[in-house]
Amino acid sequence: MLTSLSPGLWFALAGTPLLIATGQVLFKLTSGTTGDLSVRGLVDLALNPLLIAALAIYGAGTLIWIYVLKSVPLTIAYSFMGLTFFFVPLLAQIFLGESITPRYAVGTALIIAGLITINS
Repeated sequence: MLTSLSPGLWFALAGTPLLIATGQVLFKLTSGTTGDLSVRGLVDLALNPLLIAALAIYGAGTLIWIYVLKSVPLTIAYSFMGLTFFFVPLLAQIFLGESITPRYAVGTALIIAGLITINS
């Protein structure tokens, strides 16, 4: 099944988790700029460019995902969402300065090995 996929579909399978992970990092960055839980704070949050970008990127990932699901069985496609466990820490390290522990790296490697196992 996977060997017959077009390059565009492969790009979408890997790209959707990357878009979702990017949205998560932007949500985290947004959280550092939020005010209190008041009407003014919620309006400011709704107009926050980081939140708007996060929602747009997350939304684009969701739309792409719907087209992926048109061509790939959910049981196969969903395993690719495990890539978010690779992309989120990588992006968090690059953009937030968070560290990746050796233990986390081993866990991520195991998840990717599982992804390869499921789809081979």
